[in-house]
Amino acid sequence: MTATLPSVAGQSPPELDTSLTAEPEGARRGGGSRYLTYLREAPVRSLATIGRSAELTADVVRYVVVDGVRFRLPLYEILDQTWNLLKVTALPALLMAIPIGAEVAVEVGGIMNQVGANSLAGAASGLGVVGQGAPMAAGMLMSGAAASAIASDLGARSIREEIDAMRVMGVDPVERLVMPRFLAMIAIAPVLCAVIIAAGVSAGLVISTRVSHVVPGSFWQTFGAFATPTDVVFAVVKALLFAAIVVLIASLRGLEAKGGPKGVADAVNASVVLSVFCIFMTNLLVSQLQQMFFPTHLA
Repeated sequence: MTATLPSVAGQSPPELDTSLTAEPEGARRGGGSRYLTYLREAPVRSLATIGRSAELTADVVRYVVVDGVRFRLPLYEILDQTWNLLKVTALPALLMAIPIGAEVAVEVGGIMNQVGANSLAGAASGLGVVGQGAPMAAGMLMSGAAASAIASDLGARSIREEIDAMRVMGVDPVERLVMPRFLAMIAIAPVLCAVIIAAGVSAGLVISTRVSHVVPGSFWQTFGAFATPTDVVFAVVKALLFAAIVVLIASLRGLEAKGGPKGVADAVNASVVLSVFCIFMTNLLVSQLQQMFFPTHLA
């Protein structure tokens, strides 16, 4: 296919070959082939990621048991990581718990006033804050603050080739770096859950007594009637599961970070997003199991 240019100063116009600029037919078909390739390879990569996650989980549990039996746990490293993670999550947990408890009290208080059942405000705090609010808030904090800290730290070590250097020297980075962070996260999870429960219920009590004019004794009576020790146990169990999920996902993404600072940013982003998704799915599963085997009833 050719095109002509207008003549200049009486000269015959040169011919312009546009065969190179024309879009080949194979390129038009390339988009569809790329989509097919992605649909074919994406499940394989997903299964490979799940397999690496399971392998990392098994290695962490093995090192915890073996080093614990041999009294070789790095206590100083565990305490240092516990303090570092607690610093970035404790205050946000307190600040998040107060609005959660207040919102539950305000929303439920308005409905209770309409039906004349103000005394059940404590039950709302017990079911809402203890059953769902506290473990979910703890999980969101751990997935946002703690996961980003772990993924960024391990990712920076990966792009500086410190992880490869450790493997060359015969040091397993899972035992040296991941296992202490795993134990530290497991240690702070019940603390965060307890802080959120205490702050959320206290905020609900203040709102109920000051705004809805609920008697404090009635609040605590209905709270104790609906919030059973089973609910507290399941809230702590959820927080522990969320902590394990967060640290394993963040560690895997951090150890596999590549491509310089952009790779570290991608690892942090992926760890936070995947942690939040897994936390919601785990919360749904555990809540269903709780309702199946321990249905809600008056204490």
